[in-house]
Amino acid sequence: MTYQPTSVTLPFVDISRFRGPAEERGRFIDEIRRILYDHGFFYLTGHGVPQALIDDVLAQSRRFFALPIEEKLKVEMANSPHFRGYNRPGWELTRGEKDWREQIDIATEAERLPEDPDKPWNRLTGPNQWPEGLPDFKPLILRYQAEVTRVGLEVLKAISVALGQDEEVFSDIYTPLPTQLLKLIRYPGRDVAESSQGVGAHKDGGFVTVLLQDKVAGLRVRTEEGVWIEAPPVPGTFIINTGEVLELATQGYVRADVHDVVAPPAGSERLSVAFFLGAHVDSVVPVIELPEEIKDKRRGVTVDALNPIFQQVGRNALKSRLRSHPDVARRHHADLLTEAERTATGPGSAY
Repeated sequence: MTYQPTSVTLPFVDISRFRGPAEERGRFIDEIRRILYDHGFFYLTGHGVPQALIDDVLAQSRRFFALPIEEKLKVEMANSPHFRGYNRPGWELTRGEKDWREQIDIATEAERLPEDPDKPWNRLTGPNQWPEGLPDFKPLILRYQAEVTRVGLEVLKAISVALGQDEEVFSDIYTPLPTQLLKLIRYPGRDVAESSQGVGAHKDGGFVTVLLQDKVAGLRVRTEEGVWIEAPPVPGTFIINTGEVLELATQGYVRADVHDVVAPPAGSERLSVAFFLGAHVDSVVPVIELPEEIKDKRRGVTVDALNPIFQQVGRNALKSRLRSHPDVARRHHADLLTEAERTATGPGSAY
């Protein structure tokens, strides 16, 4: 599909209106319902995350990525059966193609679960890896993770009301603690990257994504008509997008829209911090009964032979991680792979 720049911009949503007087809250709910059906991507304001915390997280990200490669490799994801840690540029795949970004993945801090053949997704739960040379890194990142979890849950409650539900309609599949995945990401310029693919076209798997962008653009959103909308950084905002859990729950009234990131120009870099809020891995996504005035607009769940979507949350999450990180999959989870996947060459195949 060819890239068609467009002047269309994403809408802005002030989440503080959800906490406002009844009349204002009602107008807010009507607006967000339309946004959810149109594309599910928007800029979020009124979120209450301190700017000082945001600045500190971006500064800490720069410190991490500026570490010598040997220090970053001490927390390389290949060391972790739980898919936590650092990836070099080109070592994560989207639809089989290399993503030109380096990143560190930090999920919920947890003890390793015992293996269970009936719940292979138990393998995703376990401790994070933390860089030893940055003593402030862990407490700062966990503080930020807690803040964006709060933001994501408030957005989810607003979405629930906009869909004609009680704001706690999904609480059974995210309590006592939702799935939390935080990615600190650095995209090198095209003089370093081997292609323009910062990250390939994809959908997110959870409830919502809370994305912090620094100063360099690159994120794009694809409409149902195949037009790409640019989503440049706007100070003081997060980008919110809906994921596959909501597409499943609403049978396609809410879509998990396709998006990608284009590598930044030569001589520059792009920083972002992406937080993915999901249901807990043992849950099954319910199909909710939509109000009569919108239920006929359900478009059905996306059918993609290369990326099937499952109601079982853990199955979806494990599928995604095994495909995106073949080096980790072959090292720690070869029993879950086909013979072709176990013997494939590619990023991380040389251990």
